[in-house]
Amino acid sequence: MRDHASLSNPAASGEGSRVADLKAWIAAQFEVAGKDAPAFELTPASASHLQAIATASQARTRATTIVAADFRQKAAEYRSQAARIREILESVGLARENLSASAVASAQVLANVANLLNTRDTEMSRQVFFLVAMADISLRKTDVEEKRSKVQKESKVLLEYTRKAIARLTYLKRTLAQLEDDMAGCDAQMRHWQTNLSIMVSKERQYMQQHTNCKALLKRVGYTPEVSHGVLMEMAEHKKDLEKKTRPILDTLRSYQDLPPDKALAALAIEDKRRQYSAAEKYLEEVLQSALNPTE
Repeated sequence: MRDHASLSNPAASGEGSRVADLKAWIAAQFEVAGKDAPAFELTPASASHLQAIATASQARTRATTIVAADFRQKAAEYRSQAARIREILESVGLARENLSASAVASAQVLANVANLLNTRDTEMSRQVFFLVAMADISLRKTDVEEKRSKVQKESKVLLEYTRKAIARLTYLKRTLAQLEDDMAGCDAQMRHWQTNLSIMVSKERQYMQQHTNCKALLKRVGYTPEVSHGVLMEMAEHKKDLEKKTRPILDTLRSYQDLPPDKALAALAIEDKRRQYSAAEKYLEEVLQSALNPTE
């Protein structure tokens, strides 16, 4: 048991020192911000997360310290160089107080241009870097002008498309208004056609009923499709022939009306005429039957 405790104590002591360092770092950060560190409970997960944050923060702080020291050193060098240049200018009579307002303004513009062109080494590249920077500015300006020209062309094309679209929309609106105006007349015409259609439908039903009635009537009187106009004309000719044949018989019968009233002779004559009339009727029926049934 004693050996096991002695082995686990170093890990426990290391964990305790890490937690103490974390708490000290958090308190220092809140102290820099002018606030008191809040009370919180450290868990293994939160401790690990805070440890990663503290490590990254300390690394960034060290890098910032190095960069700040470098900037301070450069600032000191720039100040010493400015003092030296000021002494040189004063020795040759070019102090700021001796320069005119336009010269001061020109120097200020030149300094602003140098800062804009990121020209820092004024001794070694006073002319070359300035020209290079001006050339770069010129190239950028040319590029910007080309892009601007391209955008203007695209804008003109889009404007033309927009104008055409507006004109098309105006035409479609005008067409729609005209169609809506014409729709009233079309509705009236449609209603008229619907009325006529309903009348025609009723007439069709009426004519169909009449056609059915006529077919039933023709069927009832013995009409068949074989009875055509030619057959009827032929039957009319036969009727005329029969009338011609029976007319002498009728004339003879009428002549008997003038005979003396001899009963025996009158009876014989009447019987003979009846026999002739029956034969004529039989012949007429045969002719009509042959006309109505030509296939037979």
